[in-house]
Amino acid sequence: MERSEGVILGITGGVAVGKSTVAKILAERGAAVVSADELAREVVAPGSKTLRILVAYFGTDILRRDGTLDRQVLGDIVFGNEEKRSFLNAVTHAAIAELAVRRLGDLEARGAELIVYESPLLFEAKAEGRVDLVLVVKAPEKEQRDRLLRRPGMTAARAQTMIAAQMSQQEKASRGDFVIETDGTLKELEEKVDALLLRLRELISAGFRSRRVTRPDSRA
Repeated sequence: MERSEGVILGITGGVAVGKSTVAKILAERGAAVVSADELAREVVAPGSKTLRILVAYFGTDILRRDGTLDRQVLGDIVFGNEEKRSFLNAVTHAAIAELAVRRLGDLEARGAELIVYESPLLFEAKAEGRVDLVLVVKAPEKEQRDRLLRRPGMTAARAQTMIAAQMSQQEKASRGDFVIETDGTLKELEEKVDALLLRLRELISAGFRSRRVTRPDSRA
């Protein structure tokens, strides 16, 4: 891909639609991947400022004996409580945003050609300005629910609430530059990703309008 700086492709989509699988396929094809979910775990590591803020608000019950965050307990606390969920999102999104800009900038400075930023809440967190283009991954609604129900401890009611709490798949798809639906075999998905890479190369060669407003040297 001929360009003076790396291209950052945002990947987003609803819960349990296959975003991480698509990101993994892209990584196998040479892309550098930054996962917002991994950053989310990093920003609440023991001793972190973010974890101290959360403990001050939610109490020490959210901590395990070893001092790490008990995500299950925290999830139960904010489940169905909009005020607490909003506080949690505000605190963690800010910390993730700062770390994401730094990581993406570091990869670009090292000369990475294609950088993938996988973020389930890219639009909800108004983070699309960190990327050049956005790929929305979606799945048939029944398949999405079935995948979610296969997760340990998941119930039908909780799965439905999780899906309903997010921006709809249709809305996300309408806001993306590309859409991939994970409605077939792994081989078929790999073929879709390869077609996406070809389209990306064509766009980069022809020139395209980037969404990006946050540059590598910014901490905004």
